[in-house]
Amino acid sequence: MNIIQRSNDALNINPPSGDTYHLSVHGSDWLWAVTAIYLFSFLIVVGLSYFARTGERIFHYLFTISLFVGGIAYFAMASDLGSTPVLTSSNSTGTREIFYARYINWFVGWPPLIITIGLISGVSWATIVYDVILSWIWVSTWLSGALIATHYKWGFFAFGLIAYFLLAASFLHIGSITAKRIGITRHYTGISGWLVFLWLLYPIAYGVDDGGNKISVTSGFIFFGILDVLTVPLLSFAVLFLSRTWDYRALNIYFTQYGRVAQAGDFPEREKAAPEATTTTTATPAASAPAEQTV
Repeated sequence: MNIIQRSNDALNINPPSGDTYHLSVHGSDWLWAVTAIYLFSFLIVVGLSYFARTGERIFHYLFTISLFVGGIAYFAMASDLGSTPVLTSSNSTGTREIFYARYINWFVGWPPLIITIGLISGVSWATIVYDVILSWIWVSTWLSGALIATHYKWGFFAFGLIAYFLLAASFLHIGSITAKRIGITRHYTGISGWLVFLWLLYPIAYGVDDGGNKISVTSGFIFFGILDVLTVPLLSFAVLFLSRTWDYRALNIYFTQYGRVAQAGDFPEREKAAPEATTTTTATPAASAPAEQTV
């Protein structure tokens, strides 16, 4: 008996929901590999957070969320869960297995990336909230389109594409202005440019997979899986590596230094007892002054 022999019974235990186009065993194997990449990266980032300098763990926390959510989503998809059958675009060749777990992953896992980009650039919190909501619009409209069998799905695809372009414009224009102001242009341009470029490939993948149904479900997962790995795990380690040289005070990430305080480094609880003694001493003559006047 071969003790290292293994088999993937996910599709036997959880039968595919699509009767014509659905996940294959090899596709499930690929998804298990992506799951391992996400969860292994998650463990590394969690471990690194304990070695990061006090008050400089904000990026570790954000990437922990993205990697954890991605690992859970890919675990579900590798297990052939989190899907529903939808008629193909032609309405004449059966149903296709659409995995809504993919969109849940983006809906929850992308905002931490956007918050990271916003913190690096130094934009206002209003801009960060604006960018996060744009990503939610993008993902929600594409999920809606994926669940529609008629050509009306392309209307939702267009709405999501508009949200992407607005998000990209915010990164490349507004973010670049503030990044230049705080002297982090080179790193910010590389990180935001990489993310915007990868996100530009998502419409192509969507168009041939959940949108146009031109490729198989497994091929679609290979396409999206590569993009997701390059978007989240790789970007996470790149930011953590580069952040070692950043001045968190210059980035205006004050709330990470000594808790949520107005200015970094001003921590009243760490003041020594000497100033308190001085205050008490100076108050004593003021208290004795009236007594001298009454004599």
